[in-house]
Amino acid sequence: MSSFRSIFLAVVIAGGLVVAAFFLSANRPSIETEQPTAELVKATGKCASCHRQETPAIVTAHERSPHVQEGVNCLDCHRPQKGQEVLEHRGFEISQSLTSKNCQQCHADAYRQFTRSRHGAPAWAAVHGSKDFTEEQIERSEKFHEGAVKRPPNELARLEGEAATQVGCEGCHSIGKPNDDGSIGQCTQCHTRHRASVEFARQPRTCGSCHMGPDHSQLEIYRESKHGVIYSTYKDEFNMDVDPSELTVEDMPAPTCATCHMSGQGNLSATHDVTERLSWWLFAPVSEKRPTYAQGQAAMKEACANCHTQQHTDEYYEGAEAVVRATNEKVETYMSLVQKLRDEGVLSEEPFDEELEFAIFDFWHYYGRTAKHGAFMNGADYVQWHGNYELLHYWVKLRDAAKKNGISVDEYDIGYEEPQPAAASSE
Repeated sequence: MSSFRSIFLAVVIAGGLVVAAFFLSANRPSIETEQPTAELVKATGKCASCHRQETPAIVTAHERSPHVQEGVNCLDCHRPQKGQEVLEHRGFEISQSLTSKNCQQCHADAYRQFTRSRHGAPAWAAVHGSKDFTEEQIERSEKFHEGAVKRPPNELARLEGEAATQVGCEGCHSIGKPNDDGSIGQCTQCHTRHRASVEFARQPRTCGSCHMGPDHSQLEIYRESKHGVIYSTYKDEFNMDVDPSELTVEDMPAPTCATCHMSGQGNLSATHDVTERLSWWLFAPVSEKRPTYAQGQAAMKEACANCHTQQHTDEYYEGAEAVVRATNEKVETYMSLVQKLRDEGVLSEEPFDEELEFAIFDFWHYYGRTAKHGAFMNGADYVQWHGNYELLHYWVKLRDAAKKNGISVDEYDIGYEEPQPAAASSE
């Protein structure tokens, strides 16, 4: 009898626990009970059942992405990471806004490389200065790019106003924007959101969506160069979506931006630090060698070695660096005359408050940069007509402005020959 009672009590208790479990489960919040499984959230599953009606293009893009080939589902990317605001979305918990932190789950090395580059924090700081970054973020970036983040906001952006800055400047510079979750940047600036396309990121036009125009005309220079013409002619033969770890010159037999600056061909490893193979600060008014000058130049020459002899590459660098040094001398002389105008009260110390200030800015920011970039990127026309011709033009403008204000320019030599009066005719 005692044995029967024990069994009976055990059955009753077990039954009670089962009923209680069902009761508790039935009353759990939907956000818990309706979380999808990996199978459920495939692009053909629950997420797509709505999004194929509401935003069908993103479903198609995801279905054609390398993420699908690797078994990555919607929630793998949209699941909230530490520090991200959670959004309850039709029974799911997803991140309110995706950042590079979501991508870090799988691409940690690429993210670390990216944050070492000028695409990281320096890009945003070039517009807004250091105010949006934590001390830790500033300290890390300054190790690689001294003065690029610990700096004041851009004065021109302030003068142009918030609307122009947000829609204009930030359209490119947000690639390095600090996020609320502690990460920096948006990978989708170069990779499309749902297609996650390496082919898209390797297209020169993708880089050129920011690296174009008079202040950094890399896309225009590339199109003029022999490299750009070869790519334009034979691009249909390129395998632009090959895995970076398997990329060879068979896939990309002529340079794109990514080939030289990022791709792993020959003895090089792929990198997301786009500054890793650079040797000069070409964007500066007066360019100096980077702290990693020797390593950067050696790495870029390694990329050149896929097509060119060592002698050819060395001679090319000698010519490019000669243009950099000559441009530096012109800018230094020009700016010393500018300082003389300030000292004499012809120009104020305030930036962009006089018409001549814009010509001064254009001298180095447009034409000096263009000449230097053209020299390194095989853009002869940009060294000459878009570069040195305008440097001469703007030097004459400044010289004449100084003369009109009674300031002697005899001591300033910018490296151009002064025009000589025509000889008198003997007839």
